[in-house]
Amino acid sequence: MTTPKDKPMRILTIAGLWPDSTRPNHGIFVENRLSRVQATGEASIRVLTPVPWFPFRGARWGEYAKFAAVPDRETRGAITADHPRYLMLPKIGARGQPDAVYRSLSRRARRLIREEGAFDLVDAQYFYPEGPAAARLADELDLPLVVTARGSDVSEIPLVHPFARRRILETAARAERIVTVAAALKSALVDLGAEGAKIRVLRNGVDLEAFRPPEDRAKARARWGIEGDAPLLVSVGALVERKGHHLTLEALAGLPGARLLVAGAGPEKAALEAQIKALGLEGRARLLGPVPHKDLALLYGAAEASILASSREGWANVLLESMACGAPAVATRVWGAPEVVAAPEAGRLAPERSAASIRSAVADLLAAPPDRAATRAYAERFSWEETVSGTLAVLREAIAARADLKAA
Repeated sequence: MTTPKDKPMRILTIAGLWPDSTRPNHGIFVENRLSRVQATGEASIRVLTPVPWFPFRGARWGEYAKFAAVPDRETRGAITADHPRYLMLPKIGARGQPDAVYRSLSRRARRLIREEGAFDLVDAQYFYPEGPAAARLADELDLPLVVTARGSDVSEIPLVHPFARRRILETAARAERIVTVAAALKSALVDLGAEGAKIRVLRNGVDLEAFRPPEDRAKARARWGIEGDAPLLVSVGALVERKGHHLTLEALAGLPGARLLVAGAGPEKAALEAQIKALGLEGRARLLGPVPHKDLALLYGAAEASILASSREGWANVLLESMACGAPAVATRVWGAPEVVAAPEAGRLAPERSAASIRSAVADLLAAPPDRAATRAYAERFSWEETVSGTLAVLREAIAARADLKAA
């Protein structure tokens, strides 16, 4: 049985990565994709974003206090998200996390069905812990399941935690369809033991209206306090080790005259500030803190290049966003990065994840920069249209496959 053509598919999306009023940039790439899917009128998406329960909001509790401040229900654009709470024990709860998430999802899903009606499909936007929890929920509601792999959920977690690997493979077997945002992640799943025939690669796109070259680059540079013609580099991402900002700072030390702006927040802030002082980069490197997503275009547009020194990435949206603003990218050669930086006008790939390799790639790019219009044209090949139509096709396929299974 499939949904009628004139009736949108009712999709219950489970997304731990989803922005809210306390973390407006958190998982915004998931929201960007699903908002465009919903805008077609062919799918009606309702989101459940499970949040760890925490009782205190005071600043002394750091990142955990943000969980307490997340609203129970919030509408952004045309999509409403509920934030059911689950119990998570820090540092020791990873093994039981999928089951704790499932219990919170089950209660809230039942409530939504009573209030708003039944769903046609369960859609998990990450493989662990959301995937196993969504699989149990799909079994409970007797619905088809689609799961998306986005990066470390299949490239790292199953390699570090054997118990997670088992649950991920069980989820992959249960899912009618699987989506990966890069071909490299599909290969990783197949290597783990997932069935390749049910996997579809649907890379992320870039918002070509929101991310475009500035009308006046001089004004854009002045907005960030950059004077003269010094080359400006930007690095956008959470201040965590895997994003490699420390390597970018070390590389900057060997690039005389270049400036670096780092946009993001996270636990490595104090260490990065200390590194800036230790390397004598106070006048050349600055941590901007979190920059609103809507302001990133002006940051990229002011830069000669953006740098992403990650140890792992599925499909890094920041690379395409930078290119769409005319700034080529330098990225480490990990996972989906070679699929994004795949032409000279897109930028350069650092062969190794080291400061020396990053410095060499940046120096090469600055010595022979591509035409910014060509970089923009490269990004235009990655609009959302193909991804949105592919996503709708996957949802329909999953619903049809489940119906066929029941009829057999």
